[in-house]
Amino acid sequence: MLTSVVFWGLIALIGTSRGSYAFTHSMNPHLHPRLYHGCYGDIMTMKTSGATCDANSAMNCGIRGSEMFAEMDLRDIKPYQTLIKEVGQKHCVDPAIIAAIISRESHGGAVLQDGWDHRGLKFGLMQLDKQKYPPLGAWDSKEHLSQAAGILTDGIKAIQKKFPTWSVAQHLKGFFLL
Repeated sequence: MLTSVVFWGLIALIGTSRGSYAFTHSMNPHLHPRLYHGCYGDIMTMKTSGATCDANSAMNCGIRGSEMFAEMDLRDIKPYQTLIKEVGQKHCVDPAIIAAIISRESHGGAVLQDGWDHRGLKFGLMQLDKQKYPPLGAWDSKEHLSQAAGILTDGIKAIQKKFPTWSVAQHLKGFFLL
């Protein structure tokens, strides 16, 4: 399950907390860069508690811990910036959400072995479970990232249908919590 590192991690990854619009600026030049947040909510308005705290990670948890992890992953995610923007636009998902999932799940691919997790059960930058989703394309390809983004949007749509009175932000956050 994804923790709130996904949400705060993306802030450090794309730099929006510092006023930079690295991912969103070129997506639609007619929109103010920070106004683009796709069809599934604006993660900048979400309340989160940051990375999970436990006895082993008391120093690297909460909001600051999430920011720290995201900063460490930035170098490994930057090569995928254009790909993330393209897939985000195709699926109407804020590229920051995709970048944050990549950070949380695979640290920008840095912890993967030929695209697989250490147990050989999950594949790709966004780490799809091979038992649920047969991998499409190479682990760092547009095809595979698009597959993962499609699964994400299908999941959010299912939450929307199940909880129609929830806000857009609740639907997005609910996907990660359920």
